Amino acid sequence: MAKSPKISASHEPGGLIVHISGLLPSLSPAEQRVARLVVADPADAARRTITDLATAAETSEATVIRFCRSVGMDGYPQLRIRLAAEAARRIEPPDARVVGGDIPPGADLAQIIATIAFNDARAVEETAEQLDPAVCERVVDAIAGAGRIDVYGAGASGFVASDFQQKLHRIGRTAFYFPDVHTALTSAALLGRGDVAVGISHTGTTSDVIEVLEQARARGAATVALTNFPRSPITDVADFVLTTAARETTYRSGAMASRLAQLTVVDCLFVGVAARNRARAKKALEATAEAVQSHRVGGGRRRA
Repeated sequence: MAKSPKISASHEPGGLIVHISGLLPSLSPAEQRVARLVVADPADAARRTITDLATAAETSEATVIRFCRSVGMDGYPQLRIRLAAEAARRIEPPDARVVGGDIPPGADLAQIIATIAFNDARAVEETAEQLDPAVCERVVDAIAGAGRIDVYGAGASGFVASDFQQKLHRIGRTAFYFPDVHTALTSAALLGRGDVAVGISHTGTTSDVIEVLEQARARGAATVALTNFPRSPITDVADFVLTTAARETTYRSGAMASRLAQLTVVDCLFVGVAARNRARAKKALEATAEAVQSHRVGGGRRRA
């Protein structure tokens, strides 16, 4: 199977800022300084000359031009036009104190709540906007027809992997999640054609998840990567790449907004698979709900 197509230079699903944020780790350190200025304030960057932007990023004009080409622009004029358009459509936070989506020192709890709510909502919305329906469709096809599905993840991504496995299991799909890398590797070694392996990593650089996905692919299984960064190492061992659009801020590195963005994608895939056989999914959900009904306070066992 071929890896899902790369985002084209002429169209960035979800917007240019989401596109640049996803490419940031693959840029050179100097280009990353330019990228951070652009992402933090597109309107301000659009107003700057190339000399102004280079000075603000403590780099050269040549680096700014390289940055433009790295993110798919023909040059700086095109970048300024696109940034101006992006700034015009940008959703501003409802609380004026929520600036740049970050939590400043000394923030009171009301500001913290407003900032987190804004960041979480933006992560879900921007993830949905940039998610490629065609690639999702192919992943759903693969999972719906799979003999077995393995889901891998570590740390916060492991919680998302576990959630996905449980959802698939509840609609009658044979799905497994192994938090231990040794167990995951031995499971991956037993996969084959017709099976699917899903690796979840926000950064796309988690070596355990990459190694397991590589093992699954070597055995003939279809491999799916869910990551925030489309040029990260995990995409090299994936047949299909799905991306999130979470922007981590202070206190939130890799584990908070990213988790909600990942769950958004997982839920889309789960509902897509369930919809392929609604009657079977409905029957399985009812049976599993009935099985645990007596373990709820005041639940009792329902009778037909």
